[in-house]
Amino acid sequence: MPEGGSIRGRLRTFLPGVGILVFGAIGARAIATKLPGVNELLVAILGGVLLANVVDIPKWATPGIRTHKVWLGTGIVLMGASLAFDAIVESGPIVLLLVCCVTGFTLLYVEALSRNVFGITDQLASLLAAGASICGVSAVVAVAGSIDAREEQIAYAAATVLLFDAVTLVVYPAIGGALDLSARVFGVWAGVSMFSTGPVVAVGFAHSEAAGQWATITKLARNTLIGIVAAGYAAYYARNRLNTESASADDSADNTGTGESGDISLRELWDRFPKFVVGFLLLALVSSAGLFSLGDLRSIENAYGWLFLLAFVGLGTDLELRKLKCAGVRPVFVVFVAFATVSVLSLLLLRAVLG
Repeated sequence: MPEGGSIRGRLRTFLPGVGILVFGAIGARAIATKLPGVNELLVAILGGVLLANVVDIPKWATPGIRTHKVWLGTGIVLMGASLAFDAIVESGPIVLLLVCCVTGFTLLYVEALSRNVFGITDQLASLLAAGASICGVSAVVAVAGSIDAREEQIAYAAATVLLFDAVTLVVYPAIGGALDLSARVFGVWAGVSMFSTGPVVAVGFAHSEAAGQWATITKLARNTLIGIVAAGYAAYYARNRLNTESASADDSADNTGTGESGDISLRELWDRFPKFVVGFLLLALVSSAGLFSLGDLRSIENAYGWLFLLAFVGLGTDLELRKLKCAGVRPVFVVFVAFATVSVLSLLLLRAVLG
């Protein structure tokens, strides 16, 4: 009986806040459905922002709202099923090379701008770099768990990325029409330079059927890199944390350890490595092997879509205005500079290579 009582107690503790997340997620999807072109994740974040800054979160709802980390991690794992590694082969070697080059350049460029020019903290810089270089919000949330990013950093990076998603939905079709870009050039351009998958597909098919197909296949190839980048960031930050802890221990005691501070065993890295990244990659491999039916994939996509909505309502509550004032507009400037540079350079490169 004590266990049952404990379970009921936990339900009473968490259900009210989870109920608020569910209500916010349903509301965000309903609003986005009635207003075509409006991103439901952005609406979810805004709902959380209003809840935190206007309505104020009651104490009895706080524990349940804090569960957004659980929904986020679960959604990331399920998102792996949407990645198809064979998309890389279908996109062709030239497009694949362009994807790798543009993605790598964007990642390093945003990191350099953030840290060396705008003085942005390491974790937020990495979130902005991942979001801008790979697949928008999906990359932000995938990398966030790998680097122990704070909730307000995740929410700020996601909101910044979604802001540019909204802008590109309007700007890209206008540029494509003004420059009379071919379907292949426009589709690949959208696929390598825009942030999130949804806007890429929407913009591509708004141009033409062929452009939509090129945009989709290019973006899928680019999305596949998310696992590699998340794993790389996880190893990098885990190693840095261990080196810092080892150096601190050396300063406070005699050197009685097993080696220098830079010598970190694979076991130690594994202990620090976020296990959801493994789940994400395994599910991607299972999906690529064709073990999921089309119906299964649609169900999984719907599931992680809802989980992300729940998570982003909760993440929005961490976007308190006083915290945003401290962060300032530097992240937006970083993404703007990087986005403008990559968009122009990639378009020039594509017109030269693809004609």
